[in-house]
Amino acid sequence: MVQGRRVFAGTLAVAQLPRLAGLLASADGEVAYKVEFGRDEFDISHLDIELDAHLKMICQRSMAEFVQPVQVRQRLGLIRDDAEEARLPDGCDPLLVEDGAFCLKDVIEDELILGLPLVALSPGAPLEQVSITAGSVPEDEQPPNPFAALGQLKSSSH
Repeated sequence: MVQGRRVFAGTLAVAQLPRLAGLLASADGEVAYKVEFGRDEFDISHLDIELDAHLKMICQRSMAEFVQPVQVRQRLGLIRDDAEEARLPDGCDPLLVEDGAFCLKDVIEDELILGLPLVALSPGAPLEQVSITAGSVPEDEQPPNPFAALGQLKSSSH
């Protein structure tokens, strides 16, 4: 694939990506992908991956379903062992291919999962104001000091 500088493009149903689908509100929709194999000026084999999807998620603020656009543009350096990772240029993430083969669908799914926000928030979700006051905790609410007994022992031994 690398020597031939092969390019693959198409769409995948979100339902075909079970790990990703499990993180979403719905497995409806498709992922458009383009994957291009190549070799850079340092003779490092890589694949450039472009993904575009509109994924249905649950807003963690309003608990309403919304569509999250996800775009991934990533270069993955193809390495056979961990020692080769140090040779990768900046901006190139490693993809371990020990036996020279990997499942492209799994790579697409992994990159989409990494492209999801840590906390799903719909763009129009209202912000709640929380009042925080600085200061010390009242005396009756402070947790007991675990070293208080040691302090008593020390003062009684003198």
